[in-house]
Amino acid sequence: MTNQKNKRTAILKLVGHLGAIFTMMCWGSSFISTKVLMGDDVGFTPQEMYTYRFAAAYLILLAISFRKIFSNSWRDEISFMICGVCSGSLYYILENYALQMTTTGNVSLLASISPLFTTLLMAVLFRTKISSGTYIGSVLAFSGVAFVIFNQGFQSLEIHPRGDLLALCASLAWAVYSIVVKRLLPIYNGIFITRKLFFYGVLSSIPLLLIHFDPNHLSMLVDFHRPNIVLNFLFLVVMCSIVGFLIWNEVMRILGPVTANNYLYMQPLVTLVVAYFVFDEKIFLNGYLGCILIIGGLIIADKWNPRVRVRFPLRTFSKRKPKQ
Repeated sequence: MTNQKNKRTAILKLVGHLGAIFTMMCWGSSFISTKVLMGDDVGFTPQEMYTYRFAAAYLILLAISFRKIFSNSWRDEISFMICGVCSGSLYYILENYALQMTTTGNVSLLASISPLFTTLLMAVLFRTKISSGTYIGSVLAFSGVAFVIFNQGFQSLEIHPRGDLLALCASLAWAVYSIVVKRLLPIYNGIFITRKLFFYGVLSSIPLLLIHFDPNHLSMLVDFHRPNIVLNFLFLVVMCSIVGFLIWNEVMRILGPVTANNYLYMQPLVTLVVAYFVFDEKIFLNGYLGCILIIGGLIIADKWNPRVRVRFPLRTFSKRKPKQ
């Protein structure tokens, strides 16, 4: 009986790891489709890209799951609102403003630090025991991200305090989502959670969409004479938003926030490979070293479990046992 249970657990974890890899392939490729839609010949703004994409995804999910609209309590509803804003509008808006104030490389690098934030928050707030292998693997994978992003050399690395701080805040926002959604995962199914995240993300982004003064490109999404626009938008809506977040929330349920978020280090790697095949962008020595470090870091974080474990001695958020 115990062997069967262990076998089922191992299979479930394998499914979780495969789901995380598939999601990273979708999200890593999303930068290519976004680049096409925000290019000079199309001209979508960052606000339009986020709002249209997730509004369409929300409407599709609402059409297939409309029986339950509200969560079980106001506490859960507030938690969904925090998750929707942190994983959606706040994350993307901070990242887009950061791009205006610092280099793309800096934003990509600092946005990739969210797994480290997640690990630290889990250790501090919930006194979760984190193995030293997880920390070492995370640092190695993050170093690999730096090599991948600065594929052509580190001479393009510059310090821009305001933009870099915004990119760090975006990374922290994603970590907050990862922590808050942890409590909701055992209570609600994946479709309901994903739909609520999209709702609050879109709701909080509408004011920014209304006040921007650039021309509206909504009509382009139904212009079938330009199929590249429609197909790239559908890929972002269906694969990167609906399928990606549905699988990701299940991955978080199976593997937990720390292990799941370590897979975020794979996004720049996927982007590098896809850009090589789609845009014929060259991969230099730094890129290859980065790939090795990312894959090696992920393996160490998941498989290497030395006896030394790190736990922060903070008791504020721990549950106290009642006195006998």
